[in-house]
Amino acid sequence: MTFRFPVRVYWEDTDAGGIVFYANYLKFFERARTEWLRSLGVHQSSLREETGGIFIVSETSVRYLRPARLDDELIVTARLEDAGRASLIIAQQALDAAGSVLCEGTIRIGWVDAATLKPGRIPPAILETLNR
Repeated sequence: MTFRFPVRVYWEDTDAGGIVFYANYLKFFERARTEWLRSLGVHQSSLREETGGIFIVSETSVRYLRPARLDDELIVTARLEDAGRASLIIAQQALDAAGSVLCEGTIRIGWVDAATLKPGRIPPAILETLNR
């Protein structure tokens, strides 16, 4: 199942050439992942309080295919590609209004203890929710 999240390109997202600055796609991906988790009832703001752990980005791989420009309406997707005991791999894309892929990548997020930042296991209830 692929989660879809709309994003509008603003001035702050573009570079001097008027196209989306490459690093901003990672921000778009982050927003989509956060909203995907929220749609499943996993609120990152309360994870720390409820479990003592948090997700952190540990690895990214991104391919840029076509540029997005100021005022473009994008759809940013998030799809669980792999769920391990300590990390998740999320496949993501940024699509234009016609559905063409502008940017795609995978993001690995790992589970860590919020106080020590030492790796840990994702709580079973969260994994269960994500694998539904």
